[in-house]
Amino acid sequence: MPTAKDFRLPDVGEGLTEADILQWTVSPGDTVEVNQIIVEIETAKAAVELPSPYTGIVSVLHAAEGDTLPVGAPLITIDVDEPTGGGEPLPVPETAEVAHPPEPPSGPRSAAGDEDGRTALLVGYGPRADGPARRRAARPAAPTVPATSSAPVGKAEAPSVPDAPRPSAKPPVRKLAKDLGVDLWAVVPTGPHGTVSREDVHRAAAPPAGPAADVHPRNTASGSRGETRIPVRGVRKHMAAAMVLSAFTAPHVTEFVTVDISETMRLRELVGARREFAGIRISPMLFVAKALLHALRRTPELNSQWDEARQEIVLKHYVNLGIAAATDRGLVVPNIKDADLLSLSELGAAIAGLAKTAREGRTEPRDLTGGTVTLTNVGVFGVDTGTPILNPGEAAILAVGAVRRTPWVVQDQRGERIEPRWTTQLALSFDHRLADGQQGSRLLADIADMLREPGLAML
Repeated sequence: MPTAKDFRLPDVGEGLTEADILQWTVSPGDTVEVNQIIVEIETAKAAVELPSPYTGIVSVLHAAEGDTLPVGAPLITIDVDEPTGGGEPLPVPETAEVAHPPEPPSGPRSAAGDEDGRTALLVGYGPRADGPARRRAARPAAPTVPATSSAPVGKAEAPSVPDAPRPSAKPPVRKLAKDLGVDLWAVVPTGPHGTVSREDVHRAAAPPAGPAADVHPRNTASGSRGETRIPVRGVRKHMAAAMVLSAFTAPHVTEFVTVDISETMRLRELVGARREFAGIRISPMLFVAKALLHALRRTPELNSQWDEARQEIVLKHYVNLGIAAATDRGLVVPNIKDADLLSLSELGAAIAGLAKTAREGRTEPRDLTGGTVTLTNVGVFGVDTGTPILNPGEAAILAVGAVRRTPWVVQDQRGERIEPRWTTQLALSFDHRLADGQQGSRLLADIADMLREPGLAML
Protein backbone atom coordinates (compact mmCIF):
# COMPACT_ATOMS: atom_id res chain seq x y z
CA MET A 1 0.00 0.00 0.00
CA PRO A 2 1.33 3.46 -0.86
CA THR A 3 2.25 5.62 2.13
CA ALA A 4 1.88 9.41 2.06
CA LYS A 5 5.21 11.10 2.85
CA ASP A 6 5.45 14.81 3.59
CA PHE A 7 8.56 16.70 2.47
CA ARG A 8 8.90 19.81 4.63
CA LEU A 9 10.65 23.02 3.61
CA PRO A 10 14.28 22.61 4.75
CA ASP A 11 16.63 25.28 6.02
CA VAL A 12 18.81 25.72 2.92
CA GLY A 13 20.85 28.59 4.36
CA GLU A 14 22.28 29.77 7.64
CA GLY A 15 19.26 30.06 9.89
CA LEU A 16 16.83 31.29 7.22
CA THR A 17 13.25 31.22 8.46
CA GLU A 18 11.17 31.30 5.27
CA ALA A 19 11.22 30.99 1.49
CA ASP A 20 9.05 31.98 -1.48
CA ILE A 21 7.86 29.41 -4.01
CA LEU A 22 9.19 30.51 -7.41
CA GLN A 23 8.02 27.61 -9.58
CA TRP A 24 6.92 24.02 -9.36
CA THR A 25 8.31 21.56 -11.89
CA VAL A 26 5.81 18.84 -10.93
CA SER A 27 2.04 18.64 -10.51
CA PRO A 28 -0.29 16.33 -8.57
CA GLY A 29 -0.35 12.95 -10.29
CA ASP A 30 3.23 13.18 -11.62
CA THR A 31 5.68 10.38 -10.90
CA VAL A 32 8.94 11.60 -9.37
CA GLU A 33 12.30 9.97 -8.69
CA VAL A 34 14.79 10.53 -5.89
CA ASN A 35 16.87 13.66 -6.61
CA GLN A 36 14.52 14.88 -9.34
CA ILE A 37 14.10 18.67 -9.11
CA ILE A 38 10.56 19.34 -7.91
CA VAL A 39 10.51 23.03 -6.96
CA GLU A 40 12.54 26.22 -7.13
CA ILE A 41 12.39 28.47 -4.08
CA GLU A 42 13.77 31.90 -3.26
CA THR A 43 15.18 32.62 0.16
CA ALA A 44 16.39 35.94 1.51
CA LYS A 45 19.76 35.12 -0.03
CA ALA A 46 19.39 33.11 -3.23
CA ALA A 47 17.24 31.05 -5.56
CA VAL A 48 17.55 27.35 -4.73
CA GLU A 49 16.35 24.17 -6.45
CA LEU A 50 15.05 21.39 -4.20
CA PRO A 51 15.18 17.74 -5.27
CA SER A 52 12.73 15.05 -4.20
CA PRO A 53 13.85 12.82 -1.33
CA TYR A 54 11.39 10.12 -2.44
CA THR A 55 10.35 8.05 -5.43
CA GLY A 56 6.59 8.00 -5.82
CA ILE A 57 3.54 9.89 -7.07
CA VAL A 58 2.89 13.54 -6.20
CA SER A 59 -0.27 13.75 -4.13
CA VAL A 60 -0.47 17.35 -2.84
CA LEU A 61 1.38 20.61 -3.40
CA HIS A 62 1.00 22.56 -0.17
CA ALA A 63 1.83 26.00 -1.61
CA ALA A 64 1.24 27.88 -4.84
CA GLU A 65 3.85 29.75 -6.85
CA GLY A 66 4.38 33.10 -5.16
CA ASP A 67 3.44 31.86 -1.67
CA THR A 68 5.78 32.27 1.30
CA LEU A 69 6.33 29.27 3.58
CA PRO A 70 8.11 29.07 6.94
CA VAL A 71 10.94 26.56 7.30
CA GLY A 72 9.52 23.24 8.48
CA ALA A 73 6.10 23.71 6.86
CA PRO A 74 4.82 20.90 4.58
CA LEU A 75 5.94 21.55 1.02
CA ILE A 76 4.78 18.51 -0.94
CA THR A 77 3.18 15.14 -0.22
CA ILE A 78 4.35 12.10 -2.19
CA ASP A 79 2.69 8.69 -2.18
CA VAL A 80 5.50 6.18 -1.71
CA ASP A 81 5.28 2.44 -2.34
CA GLU A 82 7.01 1.33 0.87
CA PRO A 83 7.69 -2.38 0.05
CA THR A 84 9.82 -1.53 -2.99
CA GLY A 85 12.27 0.41 -0.88
CA GLY A 86 12.62 2.96 -3.66
CA GLY A 87 11.00 5.76 -1.73
CA GLU A 88 13.41 5.99 1.17
CA PRO A 89 15.45 9.18 1.34
CA LEU A 90 19.16 9.14 0.80
CA PRO A 91 21.41 9.26 3.89
CA VAL A 92 22.12 12.77 5.12
CA PRO A 93 25.75 13.96 5.23
CA GLU A 94 26.97 15.26 8.54
CA THR A 95 27.11 18.79 7.11
CA ALA A 96 23.49 18.85 6.00
CA GLU A 97 21.05 20.91 8.03
CA VAL A 98 17.58 19.49 8.52
CA ALA A 99 14.94 21.72 10.04
CA HIS A 100 12.89 18.82 11.45
CA PRO A 101 14.82 15.58 12.08
CA PRO A 102 11.74 13.27 12.00
CA GLU A 103 10.92 14.52 8.48
CA PRO A 104 12.83 13.71 5.27
CA PRO A 105 16.21 15.38 4.78
CA SER A 106 16.76 18.14 2.25
CA GLY A 107 17.78 15.69 -0.42
CA PRO A 108 21.56 15.56 -0.90
CA ARG A 109 22.64 14.61 -4.37
CA SER A 110 24.76 11.58 -5.14
CA ALA A 111 28.50 11.99 -5.05
CA ALA A 112 28.93 11.04 -8.69
CA GLY A 113 26.56 13.67 -10.12
CA ASP A 114 23.36 13.04 -12.08
CA GLU A 115 22.91 11.97 -15.65
CA ASP A 116 22.52 15.44 -17.17
CA GLY A 117 25.91 16.68 -15.98
CA ARG A 118 24.84 18.66 -12.89
CA THR A 119 27.56 18.90 -10.30
CA ALA A 120 26.68 16.72 -7.31
CA LEU A 121 26.34 19.04 -4.35
CA LEU A 122 24.00 19.72 -1.45
CA VAL A 123 20.46 20.93 -2.13
CA GLY A 124 20.37 23.82 -4.58
CA TYR A 125 24.07 24.65 -4.36
CA GLY A 126 25.40 25.42 -7.78
CA PRO A 127 23.82 25.07 -11.22
CA ARG A 128 25.63 22.85 -13.68
CA ALA A 129 28.38 24.65 -15.58
CA ASP A 130 27.29 23.53 -19.01
CA GLY A 131 24.96 21.22 -20.86
CA PRO A 132 21.41 21.64 -22.14
CA ALA A 133 18.76 23.43 -20.16
CA ARG A 134 16.87 21.29 -17.67
CA ARG A 135 13.80 19.67 -19.18
CA ARG A 136 10.59 20.53 -17.39
CA ALA A 137 7.94 17.94 -16.69
CA ALA A 138 4.86 18.30 -18.88
CA ARG A 139 1.98 19.97 -17.11
CA PRO A 140 -1.30 18.02 -17.08
CA ALA A 141 -4.30 19.88 -18.51
CA ALA A 142 -6.25 19.94 -15.28
CA PRO A 143 -4.36 18.65 -12.24
CA THR A 144 -6.52 17.75 -9.31
CA VAL A 145 -5.87 17.34 -5.64
CA PRO A 146 -7.54 14.71 -3.44
CA ALA A 147 -10.62 16.09 -1.72
CA THR A 148 -9.22 15.13 1.67
CA SER A 149 -6.39 17.65 1.36
CA SER A 150 -6.88 20.69 3.55
CA ALA A 151 -4.50 22.83 1.49
CA PRO A 152 -4.83 21.92 -2.19
CA VAL A 153 -2.69 24.10 -4.34
CA GLY A 154 -2.25 24.31 -8.05
CA LYS A 155 -2.25 26.86 -10.81
CA ALA A 156 -5.79 27.81 -11.68
CA GLU A 157 -4.98 28.59 -15.28
CA ALA A 158 -4.04 25.24 -16.82
CA PRO A 159 -3.21 25.21 -20.52
CA SER A 160 -5.77 24.01 -22.97
CA VAL A 161 -3.28 21.65 -24.62
CA PRO A 162 -2.72 18.60 -22.38
CA ASP A 163 0.96 18.15 -23.22
CA ALA A 164 1.94 21.82 -23.45
CA PRO A 165 5.44 22.40 -22.01
CA ARG A 166 5.81 24.54 -18.93
CA PRO A 167 6.78 28.16 -19.80
CA SER A 168 10.53 28.57 -19.48
CA ALA A 169 11.69 31.75 -17.74
CA LYS A 170 14.35 32.82 -15.28
CA PRO A 171 13.30 33.50 -11.66
CA PRO A 172 13.57 37.33 -12.02
CA VAL A 173 11.32 37.17 -15.09
CA ARG A 174 8.79 35.01 -13.23
CA LYS A 175 8.79 37.49 -10.35
CA LEU A 176 8.28 40.39 -12.77
CA ALA A 177 5.35 38.56 -14.37
CA LYS A 178 3.81 37.94 -10.94
CA ASP A 179 4.25 41.60 -9.92
CA LEU A 180 2.63 42.81 -13.16
CA GLY A 181 -0.15 40.22 -13.07
CA VAL A 182 0.96 38.56 -16.31
CA ASP A 183 0.13 34.89 -16.94
CA LEU A 184 3.28 33.28 -18.37
CA TRP A 185 1.15 30.66 -20.12
CA ALA A 186 -0.29 33.44 -22.28
CA VAL A 187 3.05 35.06 -23.19
CA VAL A 188 4.70 34.42 -26.55
CA PRO A 189 8.40 33.72 -25.75
CA THR A 190 11.07 35.39 -27.90
CA GLY A 191 14.13 34.78 -25.73
CA PRO A 192 16.97 32.31 -26.36
CA HIS A 193 15.86 28.66 -26.63
CA GLY A 194 12.21 29.64 -26.33
CA THR A 195 12.49 31.34 -22.94
CA VAL A 196 10.24 34.19 -21.83
CA SER A 197 12.22 37.43 -21.58
CA ARG A 198 11.57 40.59 -19.56
CA GLU A 199 10.57 42.36 -22.78
CA ASP A 200 7.99 39.63 -23.47
CA VAL A 201 6.45 40.19 -20.03
CA HIS A 202 6.38 43.99 -20.44
CA ARG A 203 4.72 43.62 -23.84
CA ALA A 204 2.10 41.31 -22.37
CA ALA A 205 1.48 43.76 -19.51
CA ALA A 206 1.06 46.78 -21.81
CA PRO A 207 -2.56 47.87 -22.34
CA PRO A 208 -3.95 47.04 -25.81
CA ALA A 209 -3.94 49.84 -28.35
CA GLY A 210 -7.34 51.38 -28.90
CA PRO A 211 -9.19 54.67 -29.32
CA ALA A 212 -8.23 57.24 -26.74
CA ALA A 213 -10.77 58.01 -24.08
CA ASP A 214 -12.61 61.27 -24.55
CA VAL A 215 -11.28 62.88 -21.39
CA HIS A 216 -9.58 66.26 -21.32
CA PRO A 217 -6.26 66.11 -19.39
CA ARG A 218 -7.31 69.00 -17.14
CA ASN A 219 -10.45 67.12 -16.15
CA THR A 220 -8.61 63.90 -15.22
CA ALA A 221 -8.80 63.19 -11.50
CA SER A 222 -5.53 62.80 -9.61
CA GLY A 223 -4.44 59.15 -9.42
CA SER A 224 -6.75 58.04 -12.23
CA ARG A 225 -3.84 56.26 -13.93
CA GLY A 226 -3.72 53.76 -11.07
CA GLU A 227 -0.91 52.40 -8.99
CA THR A 228 1.01 49.15 -8.55
CA ARG A 229 1.73 47.41 -5.28
CA ILE A 230 4.80 45.17 -5.26
CA PRO A 231 5.09 42.58 -2.46
CA VAL A 232 8.42 42.80 -0.66
CA ARG A 233 9.82 39.28 -0.50
CA GLY A 234 13.02 37.31 -0.78
CA VAL A 235 16.25 39.20 -1.37
CA ARG A 236 14.63 42.65 -1.42
CA LYS A 237 12.95 42.02 1.94
CA HIS A 238 16.23 40.81 3.44
CA MET A 239 18.11 43.82 2.02
CA ALA A 240 15.60 46.30 3.44
CA ALA A 241 15.75 44.76 6.90
CA ALA A 242 19.55 44.54 6.82
CA MET A 243 19.99 48.17 5.76
CA VAL A 244 17.64 49.43 8.48
CA LEU A 245 19.45 47.31 11.07
CA SER A 246 22.85 48.58 9.93
CA ALA A 247 21.85 52.24 9.67
CA PHE A 248 20.41 52.35 13.18
CA THR A 249 22.90 50.17 15.06
CA ALA A 250 26.30 51.10 13.61
CA PRO A 251 27.42 54.75 13.95
CA HIS A 252 28.36 55.56 10.35
CA VAL A 253 31.09 57.98 9.32
CA THR A 254 31.66 58.72 5.63
CA GLU A 255 34.76 60.37 4.17
CA PHE A 256 35.45 61.37 0.56
CA VAL A 257 38.43 61.90 -1.68
CA THR A 258 38.82 62.80 -5.36
CA VAL A 259 41.76 61.05 -7.03
CA ASP A 260 43.75 61.48 -10.22
CA ILE A 261 43.96 57.87 -11.47
CA SER A 262 45.60 58.58 -14.83
CA GLU A 263 48.56 56.32 -13.98
CA THR A 264 46.20 53.52 -13.01
CA MET A 265 44.40 53.91 -16.35
CA ARG A 266 47.75 53.56 -18.15
CA LEU A 267 48.51 50.46 -16.12
CA ARG A 268 45.10 49.12 -17.09
CA GLU A 269 46.07 49.27 -20.78
CA LEU A 270 49.36 47.48 -20.13
CA VAL A 271 47.73 44.78 -18.02
CA GLY A 272 44.99 44.19 -20.59
CA ALA A 273 47.61 43.30 -23.20
CA ARG A 274 49.18 40.54 -21.10
CA ARG A 275 48.49 36.89 -21.87
CA GLU A 276 47.37 35.91 -18.36
CA PHE A 277 44.56 38.49 -18.50
CA ALA A 278 43.04 37.20 -21.73
CA GLY A 279 39.26 36.93 -21.35
CA ILE A 280 39.21 38.96 -18.11
CA ARG A 281 37.49 42.35 -18.09
CA ILE A 282 40.02 44.84 -16.78
CA SER A 283 38.02 47.65 -15.19
CA PRO A 284 39.19 50.48 -12.91
CA MET A 285 37.22 48.81 -10.11
CA LEU A 286 39.62 45.84 -10.24
CA PHE A 287 42.52 48.15 -9.32
CA VAL A 288 40.44 49.84 -6.61
CA ALA A 289 39.73 46.41 -5.13
CA LYS A 290 43.43 45.52 -5.16
CA ALA A 291 44.34 48.86 -3.58
CA LEU A 292 41.73 48.30 -0.84
CA LEU A 293 43.14 44.86 -0.07
CA HIS A 294 46.67 46.28 0.18
CA ALA A 295 45.53 49.20 2.37
CA LEU A 296 43.79 46.89 4.85
CA ARG A 297 47.15 45.35 5.73
CA ARG A 298 48.17 48.68 7.25
CA THR A 299 44.79 49.41 8.84
CA PRO A 300 43.33 46.02 9.90
CA GLU A 301 40.84 47.74 12.21
CA LEU A 302 38.64 48.33 9.15
CA ASN A 303 38.56 44.57 8.55
CA SER A 304 36.90 43.69 11.84
CA GLN A 305 33.54 43.03 13.48
CA TRP A 306 31.76 44.36 16.55
CA ASP A 307 30.64 41.59 18.91
CA GLU A 308 27.78 43.20 20.82
CA ALA A 309 27.16 40.22 23.12
CA ARG A 310 30.76 40.05 24.37
CA GLN A 311 31.58 43.73 23.88
CA GLU A 312 34.65 42.81 21.85
CA ILE A 313 36.22 43.84 18.56
CA VAL A 314 37.02 40.82 16.41
CA LEU A 315 39.94 41.47 14.06
CA LYS A 316 39.81 39.29 10.95
CA HIS A 317 43.10 37.84 9.70
CA TYR A 318 41.58 37.20 6.27
CA VAL A 319 39.64 39.39 3.85
CA ASN A 320 36.38 38.19 2.32
CA LEU A 321 35.74 40.98 -0.17
CA GLY A 322 32.06 41.71 -0.80
CA ILE A 323 31.04 43.04 -4.21
CA ALA A 324 27.67 44.83 -4.14
CA ALA A 325 25.55 43.86 -7.15
CA ALA A 326 22.22 45.35 -8.21
CA THR A 327 20.01 42.61 -9.66
CA ASP A 328 16.39 42.22 -10.72
CA ARG A 329 15.78 40.51 -7.37
CA GLY A 330 17.32 43.33 -5.35
CA LEU A 331 20.74 44.20 -3.95
CA VAL A 332 22.98 41.24 -3.15
CA VAL A 333 26.53 41.30 -1.81
CA PRO A 334 28.35 38.06 -2.63
CA ASN A 335 31.90 37.93 -1.36
CA ILE A 336 35.21 36.52 -2.54
CA LYS A 337 36.72 34.33 0.15
CA ASP A 338 40.39 35.07 1.03
CA ALA A 339 40.52 37.79 -1.62
CA ASP A 340 43.74 39.15 -0.11
CA LEU A 341 45.57 35.99 -1.25
CA LEU A 342 44.58 36.33 -4.91
CA SER A 343 46.69 37.70 -7.73
CA LEU A 344 45.32 40.54 -9.86
CA SER A 345 44.19 38.13 -12.60
CA GLU A 346 42.60 35.76 -10.08
CA LEU A 347 40.81 38.67 -8.42
CA GLY A 348 39.51 39.90 -11.80
CA ALA A 349 38.17 36.44 -12.67
CA ALA A 350 36.53 36.11 -9.25
CA ILE A 351 34.78 39.50 -9.52
CA ALA A 352 33.50 38.65 -13.01
CA GLY A 353 32.24 35.26 -11.81
CA LEU A 354 30.35 36.74 -8.85
CA ALA A 355 28.77 39.43 -11.02
CA LYS A 356 27.59 36.87 -13.59
CA THR A 357 25.96 34.52 -11.07
CA ALA A 358 24.36 37.47 -9.25
CA ARG A 359 22.77 38.77 -12.47
CA GLU A 360 21.43 35.29 -13.20
CA GLY A 361 19.99 34.99 -9.68
CA ARG A 362 22.17 31.94 -8.99
CA THR A 363 24.42 33.18 -6.22
CA GLU A 364 25.12 30.36 -3.79
CA PRO A 365 24.09 30.99 -0.17
CA ARG A 366 27.63 30.36 1.06
CA ASP A 367 28.87 33.26 -1.12
CA LEU A 368 26.46 35.64 0.63
CA THR A 369 27.76 35.05 4.15
CA GLY A 370 31.05 35.72 5.89
CA GLY A 371 31.98 39.00 4.18
CA THR A 372 34.41 41.27 6.05
CA VAL A 373 34.53 44.43 3.88
CA THR A 374 32.50 45.59 0.86
CA LEU A 375 33.19 47.39 -2.40
CA THR A 376 30.34 49.02 -4.35
CA ASN A 377 30.54 50.65 -7.78
CA VAL A 378 28.08 53.54 -8.07
CA GLY A 379 30.04 54.91 -11.01
CA VAL A 380 28.51 52.33 -13.33
CA PHE A 381 25.30 54.39 -13.10
CA GLY A 382 27.12 57.63 -13.92
CA VAL A 383 27.06 58.71 -10.26
CA ASP A 384 30.05 60.57 -8.83
CA THR A 385 29.76 59.60 -5.17
CA GLY A 386 27.42 58.58 -2.36
CA THR A 387 27.24 57.67 1.32
CA PRO A 388 27.10 53.85 1.34
CA ILE A 389 25.50 51.98 4.24
CA LEU A 390 27.57 49.25 5.86
CA ASN A 391 26.79 45.64 5.14
CA PRO A 392 25.67 44.33 8.57
CA GLY A 393 28.53 42.85 10.57
CA GLU A 394 31.24 44.66 8.61
CA ALA A 395 33.38 47.64 9.55
CA ALA A 396 33.79 49.38 6.19
CA ILE A 397 32.35 49.82 2.71
CA LEU A 398 34.05 51.68 -0.15
CA ALA A 399 32.02 53.29 -2.95
CA VAL A 400 33.69 54.01 -6.30
CA GLY A 401 32.29 56.85 -8.41
CA ALA A 402 32.30 57.40 -12.16
CA VAL A 403 35.70 57.68 -13.86
CA ARG A 404 35.79 60.94 -15.85
CA ARG A 405 38.18 63.17 -17.76
CA THR A 406 38.31 66.42 -15.79
CA PRO A 407 40.56 69.53 -15.65
CA TRP A 408 43.24 68.89 -13.04
CA VAL A 409 46.06 70.96 -11.57
CA VAL A 410 49.32 69.08 -12.20
CA GLN A 411 52.48 69.96 -10.29
CA ASP A 412 55.87 68.55 -11.29
CA GLN A 413 59.39 69.71 -12.17
CA ARG A 414 57.95 71.68 -15.07
CA GLY A 415 55.83 73.74 -12.73
CA GLU A 416 52.08 74.01 -12.26
CA ARG A 417 49.57 73.64 -15.08
CA ILE A 418 46.05 72.43 -15.84
CA GLU A 419 45.59 69.19 -17.82
CA PRO A 420 42.70 66.86 -18.60
CA ARG A 421 43.17 63.84 -16.29
CA TRP A 422 41.27 60.67 -15.42
CA THR A 423 39.67 61.19 -12.00
CA THR A 424 37.23 59.43 -9.72
CA GLN A 425 35.73 59.97 -6.26
CA LEU A 426 35.96 57.44 -3.46
CA ALA A 427 33.61 57.39 -0.47
CA LEU A 428 34.47 55.30 2.58
CA SER A 429 31.85 54.61 5.25
CA PHE A 430 33.03 52.92 8.43
CA ASP A 431 31.76 51.92 11.86
CA HIS A 432 32.98 54.51 14.34
CA ARG A 433 32.86 51.93 17.15
CA LEU A 434 35.61 49.96 15.42
CA ALA A 435 37.77 52.73 14.03
CA ASP A 436 38.27 56.41 14.67
CA GLY A 437 38.72 59.20 12.14
CA GLN A 438 42.49 58.72 11.96
CA GLN A 439 42.23 55.06 10.97
CA GLY A 440 39.42 55.66 8.47
CA SER A 441 41.28 58.58 6.92
CA ARG A 442 44.51 56.58 6.70
CA LEU A 443 42.79 53.71 4.89
CA LEU A 444 41.15 56.05 2.39
CA ALA A 445 44.40 58.00 1.86
CA ASP A 446 46.38 54.80 1.28
CA ILE A 447 43.86 53.62 -1.34
CA ALA A 448 44.02 57.01 -3.08
CA ASP A 449 47.84 57.01 -3.05
CA MET A 450 48.04 53.58 -4.66
CA LEU A 451 45.57 54.56 -7.37
CA ARG A 452 47.47 57.80 -7.96
CA GLU A 453 50.81 55.94 -8.11
CA PRO A 454 50.17 52.18 -8.61
CA GLY A 455 53.83 51.39 -8.06
CA LEU A 456 53.37 52.15 -4.36
CA ALA A 457 51.66 48.75 -4.01
CA MET A 458 55.08 47.14 -4.49
CA LEU A 459 56.47 48.79 -1.33
